[in-house]
Amino acid sequence: MGMSLWDRWVEEALSRLESLKVLRSLRPIHLRDGGERKSAEIEENNALNSDEFEVFDGLRQWDRASIEVEVAESTFQRWLRDVPSSGDDVDCGTQEIDNEAGVCSHEKFRKLLLFSGNDYLGLSSHPAVSKAAAKAVLKHGMGPRGSALICGYTNYHRVLESCLADLKNKEDCLLCPTGFSANMALMTTLGNVSSVLANGRKPLKDEKVAIFSDALNHASIIDGIRLAERQGSAEVFVYRHCDMSHLNALLSSCVMKRKVVVTDSLFSMDGDFAPMSELVKLRKSHGFLLVIDDAHGTFVCGKNGEGVAEEFNCVTDVDICLGTLSKAAGCHGGFIACSKRWKQLIQSRGRSFIFSTSVPVPIAAAAHAAVIVARKETWRRRAIWKLVQDFRALTGIPVTSPIISLIVGSEEKALQASRYMLKSGFHVTAIRPPTVPPNSCRLRVTLSAAHTLDDLRKLTDALSECIDFQEMRANCTNGGARL
Repeated sequence: MGMSLWDRWVEEALSRLESLKVLRSLRPIHLRDGGERKSAEIEENNALNSDEFEVFDGLRQWDRASIEVEVAESTFQRWLRDVPSSGDDVDCGTQEIDNEAGVCSHEKFRKLLLFSGNDYLGLSSHPAVSKAAAKAVLKHGMGPRGSALICGYTNYHRVLESCLADLKNKEDCLLCPTGFSANMALMTTLGNVSSVLANGRKPLKDEKVAIFSDALNHASIIDGIRLAERQGSAEVFVYRHCDMSHLNALLSSCVMKRKVVVTDSLFSMDGDFAPMSELVKLRKSHGFLLVIDDAHGTFVCGKNGEGVAEEFNCVTDVDICLGTLSKAAGCHGGFIACSKRWKQLIQSRGRSFIFSTSVPVPIAAAAHAAVIVARKETWRRRAIWKLVQDFRALTGIPVTSPIISLIVGSEEKALQASRYMLKSGFHVTAIRPPTVPPNSCRLRVTLSAAHTLDDLRKLTDALSECIDFQEMRANCTNGGARL
């Protein structure tokens, strides 16, 4: 019932926009090789040919580049003292440069093992991804510079969209500059449905869109629905984190017909999953549009890396799936996997999409390679989930995902623990307000397929010196270990 009603509303909105002559179109620019005379069809088929991307059957030395970093000694000392920085800690202009190394010869550097990034599969340093970017930049530079609706949309962008739509089992996909802009575009478009259908007048209360949002949703969702609400086209209802009884009560008491439930699929700060099975049951009862932000689940979860919906066997029950290419894909950009109707509506009303320059061609090429590699190198998903099991075995903390939230309480405790980890050679960040509520400060540890069991043993040994695992086990809830 829900999708048929929403299909009708979206169709009506598109007809209205078409009559007003404000329906926007994507017009791909085809970028050819300078000296070659291939047809657009042949080139696009070549771009979609996944066999051109080299894949491997296990961890290689280059994978370590995604988790091994260096920081200047002066920067390291500032971090220890929690001194604010504008990024200009090291001024190479007054020091000798080692031309071969490309660094300041008078500056010492510290090696750190990264346990705080979002490159879950270690693809940022994969040769296929690097080669795809290099090949594209040598042929086309950064590509046409403009918004996707002007001149920034090319065959590279289209191929990537098709690949992502296939990954998410959706009819189509809209590529956005970032995951943040993708959420902003969709949320404001959702609210805009009621404005368009009101035909120039202010929507009545029961004509507005009711958006139900999890209390711990990402900032981009929150900012997007706030903007939709401020435009007077939507009303927002926040339900307690993963509390389906509360959500059901809110849905039951809501008289508005146009209902949308939006949730992170895998929450970035607590590392817990949305209750997908229960959401699907509620969707069948209330007929709402189900939207998930699968930023942290895409490529990581599910047998084929399709994400959290695949993991919970409910792909067809998710109406719109958002994601990012800046995390497990190791690249940059955001996307909205949806129907062709929704795509056309978002590209016509989503201001953060309309008024943003599209991602550079080399980034789109690299991201396409990353999607192919992520699907083919299944060992990466197996490796990261094995590390989740290993962390549980080493600490006794029942974590459920590669995002491990070690809640220590006060800001000073979190900073003290983070400083100890830094001295021990680990880049593990203290998360503080306003990112998390007061007295829920934490160390946020993230695992990568590029990590080894030896890395994990060293990490947990260091953590045990500044965190009480036994007390955390006793107070662990929702995957977030709490002191």
